[in-house]
Amino acid sequence: MNKISEGTGGRNLTRRDFVKMSLATGMAMSFAPGCAREVKNEMPYRTLGSTGEKVSAIGLGGYHIGVQSDEDESISLIRTAVDRGINFLDNCWDYNGGESEVRMGKALRDGYRDKVFLMSKIDGRSKEAAAKQIDESLKRLQTDRVDLMQFHEIIRMEDPGIIFAAGAAMEAMLEAKKAGKVRYIGFTGHKDPAMHLKMLQVADENKFHFDAVQMPLSVMDAHFHSFEKQVLPLLVKNGIGVLGMKSLGFGAILRSNTVTATECLQYAMNLPTSTVITGMERMEILEQALEAASTFKPMTGEQVSALLARTANAAADGQYETFKTSTGFDGTTQHPQWLG
Repeated sequence: MNKISEGTGGRNLTRRDFVKMSLATGMAMSFAPGCAREVKNEMPYRTLGSTGEKVSAIGLGGYHIGVQSDEDESISLIRTAVDRGINFLDNCWDYNGGESEVRMGKALRDGYRDKVFLMSKIDGRSKEAAAKQIDESLKRLQTDRVDLMQFHEIIRMEDPGIIFAAGAAMEAMLEAKKAGKVRYIGFTGHKDPAMHLKMLQVADENKFHFDAVQMPLSVMDAHFHSFEKQVLPLLVKNGIGVLGMKSLGFGAILRSNTVTATECLQYAMNLPTSTVITGMERMEILEQALEAASTFKPMTGEQVSALLARTANAAADGQYETFKTSTGFDGTTQHPQWLG
C-alpha cells in the first residue's frame, strides 16, 4: 500500500488511514448539531451549536473589510453579501485600528443590522480593558448589542487562567451579557490546539459553557498541529458552535498549488462547522465564496481522503500555516497594551 506522508504523530500514514480519518469525520458531521442544514436562496444555513441560532455556512471575515482601500466599496460588499444570504458577520475590536468595525457599522444601517448575526472580539484580559473594548466595539458597529462576542487570540497557555481570574475579563463579559450588550460568548485562537483545550478545561472548572469557538480548519490543519483532530470532536460533543477560519490560510494554502479555493472552502464546510469565515475584500472573492456555498455537497470519505493525500506533503511542516509557527499573526504579541 502506498505511503502518503509524515503526518501528525510522526508516523507514515497510508491511504487506508486517510479513509478511516475521513469516515470518522463524516460520522461526526452526521451527528453534529451544528450541521443541521437548510437552504434559502442557494445559501446553506446551519445551527450554531446549542444556541438554536441559524447562521450561513459561509461567514464574512471582518479583517479584510478594513483592508479594502475604498470605504464605499467595502460597505457595498457587506450589503451585497447580506443580500445574497450571508448572515454571519465577523469582526474584532483591533482589526485595522477599528476601521473594520466602523465600516461594518455604516453598512448595517438602513435595516441591515436586523438581518445579520453579528460577531466581534476583544483582546482585553483585565475587567477594565474588556469592558472598555466591548463598549467601543458597540459604538463603532452602531448597535446596542453584539450577537456573539469572543475573547480574541487565546495564544498563550496562561490566557485562560487570566481571563477567568477574579475581577478579570470574564466578569466584564458576563456583566455585558446581563446588560444585553452581548448575547453569546465564545473565544478564538490560531496558535495551538493545546491552548484551546486549556481554555475549555478552565471554563469547565468554572462551570462555564462557551457558545462558540473559532479556530483554523483547513486541508493543511488536518495534517499539522490539528485543531480538527484535537479540538473539533470536543466541541461537537459539548454542543459548542464551531467557527472555522483560515481555510485558505490567508491565501498561502493556494500558493502550495495543491488545492483550489473552492476545495479549501468546501473541505471546511464538510466538517461539522456552523460557519466558515473567510475574507472577502473584493466582489470576485465574494462571488467565489457564494459559489462554493451554493454548490456544496457533503463529501464522501473517498473524496476527503484523496484531498488529504494530495495536500499531505505540503502541509507536513506547517509552512502554509505560519500563523501557527510564527508570531507574524499575533496582534496581541505585537501590541501587548491591547491586553490591558
